[in-house]
Amino acid sequence: MRLGLAALPLPAKHGMREYVDLNVQLREMPQEAMPAATKFHLHCRSAFALLALAIGGCVSSGPVWAPVPQAASTRPQPQVTQIPPTAPPPPPTKGFRPAPVMNVPGLEGVIGSPAEGLIRKFGSAQLDAREGDARKLQFSGSACVLDVYLYPPQAGATPVATHVEARRATDGAAVDRAACARALSGR
Repeated sequence: MRLGLAALPLPAKHGMREYVDLNVQLREMPQEAMPAATKFHLHCRSAFALLALAIGGCVSSGPVWAPVPQAASTRPQPQVTQIPPTAPPPPPTKGFRPAPVMNVPGLEGVIGSPAEGLIRKFGSAQLDAREGDARKLQFSGSACVLDVYLYPPQAGATPVATHVEARRATDGAAVDRAACARALSGR
């Protein structure tokens, strides 16, 4: 008589316990009475049952590891150096504040001149920018570019040249201010 899986009753609900019980019943069956397919199913079910038990044992409802309290740091704490506060900046000057006047040798005919005197000396300005009571005139030639900044020396006065910057026209590198002024005045 050949017995197989069909000969064993299977419960309506196939849970892990039922599979384990079925495996026990199949193992009690004599090996010679068991067909090859049933032996294969028995091994598969056994492996499945062991795998399910192994995985099921790994599941936990709570935390696996308790938090480890942090030990006090053994590293030395960095030294904090307090920087004393600097003196507060002076309060802003109310009213008119004159611009500082540049004093560079060779620019005596430029510094202190009004815009009209600079235009007579260097020709028409390539740039004439105004902002409030300040003004910037830019004169250029093949040798250099000369920026002249004009500010009023007193409240309500006509702006005069107080600062000069000079650079090469080709790459913008700084050049001697007095030499640039001489080159542009001889055009």
